[in-house]
Amino acid sequence: MSENVPLVQTQSQDPDQGHDHDHEALTSPLLPHYQRASNSTSQLAIVGVNVCPIESLDYEIAENDFYKQDWRAREKIQNFQYIFMKWLLCFLIGCTVSVVGFCNNLAVENIAGVKFVITSNMMLTGRYEMAFLVFFLSNLVLALFAAIITTFISPAAAGSGIPEVKAYLNGVDAPGIISLRTLVVKIIGSISAVSSSLLVGKAGPMMHIGACIASLLGQGGSRRYGLTWKWIRFFKNDRDRRDLVTCGSAAGIAAAFRAPVGGVLWTSGLLWRAFFTTAVVAIILRALIDVCLSGKCGLFGKGGLIMFDVYSANISYHMADVPPILLLGVVGGILGSLYNFLLDKVLRVYAIINKKSVTYKIFIACTISIFTSCLLFGLPWLASCQPCPLDSTEDCPTIGRSGNYKKFQCPPGHYNDLASLIFNTNDDAIRNLFSKNTDAEFQHSTMLIFFVTCFILSIISYGVVAPAGLFVPVIVTGASYGRFVGMLFSSHTNLNHGLFAVLGAASFLGGSMRMTVSLCVIILELTNNLLLLPMIMIVLLVSKTVADAFNGNIYDLIMKAKGFPYLEAHVEPYMRQLTVADVVTGPLQVCHGNEKVGNIVHILKTTNHQGFPVIDEPPHSESPVLYGLILRAHLITLLKKRVFLRTPVRIGADAFRHFSADEFAKKGLGNVDKIEDIKLTEEEMEMFLDLHPFTNASPYTVVETMSLAKASTLFREVGLRHLLVIPKRTTGSPVVGILTRHDFMPEHVLGLHPLLVNSKWKPLRIALPRFLKIF
Repeated sequence: MSENVPLVQTQSQDPDQGHDHDHEALTSPLLPHYQRASNSTSQLAIVGVNVCPIESLDYEIAENDFYKQDWRAREKIQNFQYIFMKWLLCFLIGCTVSVVGFCNNLAVENIAGVKFVITSNMMLTGRYEMAFLVFFLSNLVLALFAAIITTFISPAAAGSGIPEVKAYLNGVDAPGIISLRTLVVKIIGSISAVSSSLLVGKAGPMMHIGACIASLLGQGGSRRYGLTWKWIRFFKNDRDRRDLVTCGSAAGIAAAFRAPVGGVLWTSGLLWRAFFTTAVVAIILRALIDVCLSGKCGLFGKGGLIMFDVYSANISYHMADVPPILLLGVVGGILGSLYNFLLDKVLRVYAIINKKSVTYKIFIACTISIFTSCLLFGLPWLASCQPCPLDSTEDCPTIGRSGNYKKFQCPPGHYNDLASLIFNTNDDAIRNLFSKNTDAEFQHSTMLIFFVTCFILSIISYGVVAPAGLFVPVIVTGASYGRFVGMLFSSHTNLNHGLFAVLGAASFLGGSMRMTVSLCVIILELTNNLLLLPMIMIVLLVSKTVADAFNGNIYDLIMKAKGFPYLEAHVEPYMRQLTVADVVTGPLQVCHGNEKVGNIVHILKTTNHQGFPVIDEPPHSESPVLYGLILRAHLITLLKKRVFLRTPVRIGADAFRHFSADEFAKKGLGNVDKIEDIKLTEEEMEMFLDLHPFTNASPYTVVETMSLAKASTLFREVGLRHLLVIPKRTTGSPVVGILTRHDFMPEHVLGLHPLLVNSKWKPLRIALPRFLKIF
């Protein structure tokens, strides 16, 4: 609990009091107190693949006297600059993310395309062993390169990045998740990993890339590189940076899927600015795609940007088609929850292995790459060759380039249907599965083999030490399952197999990721057909409802496995039976309004806490009173400036003369001041600091009898880092303690009250939040 202030322990009632049972039932609390000396929930989390200390972000504005004076001194032009810069930065984020996303996709398609062309040309001449060697070595080198740069340069870039971004937007600050180093490794590593034929996607990394770009643009400049434009200084706080990261993540989703509306719904906050950002992305991508359509983008004319224009004709469906669709949703929900369960277990195993040494991390990546290459090259040999259809609208067989009819080892006039899916890029495999008028293209055995292969490979590939997304693997796995179901029901429905593939992808996404509205819009934008809306809605709702009965969505499971203290929107039911006094722990460290410098230095050196209550006591006040809350960073700034007083008196207006607003602004990444860097003399240690002008005099406070559920809702909705607990009676100390993010974690609460684990509330504790999420 690195930002937690240890709290005063509340007194538990004596269990041996001599009261009769009726009176005890009326007067004793519902739950006995089993409190610890301190909050023992984890202060560490797995960021990427490394274990790192975590903090919380300061979304609350510290409304101290200095802040108020700074705002009063601002002119109207400065307020205009602030608003103008908000929209300008959103425009710059949209431009940058769209260009990066386009280049990312273009690089993947051309690198993978060259690999498949060379391999296919060798197979045409009968050099199968040499073709396998080229395919195997190219995949191994690309995967090894991605693993090495991720391991040694930025371990935080491993994985999709979506759990880390979600945790950041929830208020969790982990080192390196949105740094420049992470951005560079995420871009290069994603290109390399996806090009290596690992069954990983680039949509999740693209969202992380958008968040990194937004964070770097909102850093407020850099003195090292001379980027200290005055207008940008307004964004040197966590609140504005969070808003920019939200817009950046929306832009990343929009760039990955060419789905601007889906990107906005994914973030669900800052509607207008996020919508503006994704609109910029859509316009620039459209312009860049027009360049590619002229044949200037290498092997693949569309630059690999996902857009499956598979249904331009009207779609007719009837009531008889509803039962197969419902079955698709039910089975998709079951498979999605099974997928989440297995992926969670595999990631936990990988985490144990990754702790051993760097060698193990790279060894796992190489092993998965070798296994994948052998499967992708070997499985098509099990499929029988099919004669080319006479009414095909494209070349058959397809040699070297993308297409529905891969020749592989087949004689002229024949194609290998399994190679058309496996021996291809993920995007082209999805296009083949979604394509219409191809009901006779694939065999039942081909679909089943491809589904099982994708299901297994996507699970074991995600944990490698490289940037790897889940969206595209889940889509391709769900599409293969949906098309297989469509083939089974072909005699009982008028819907074609390509439509079943779309619905299968929707059901698997709903069963795994559970974000129904945003996923629905993304799928509609992917397929470019609004007529699919009713069926996609039904499939998503059914699959999500079924899957919620088994476990949580995949990103929540990953965040929990990584140890991020993520605050859910719905509180646990047992929190309504507890008060905030039931979870505070102690003892409490406080500062006085006029505090001795030596005391401040001692507190900062002996604790890692990030906030301290400030109280006034006689003779400065009639009785002990809570003045407010001061942050650790602000105390260090005051010590660095050395504006000390020889007597404990108010500094008054001189505070505004000695300090500027920039000195109290949030520092950039890696520029945090430390108390160990400040050297003070013995004389200075005996002096005093007046903390009043720099203390947040209006912090959020709750009375100690407030229910923990209400406090948790307040903490999450407002985006707090510290929540002060004050006594119900004014006698004694003016503050009972401080609640932070870790105090609301189930691990902490259940650790203090272990009887809740096996209490009658457990079934309700598990079922109710999942039921509420449905609505």
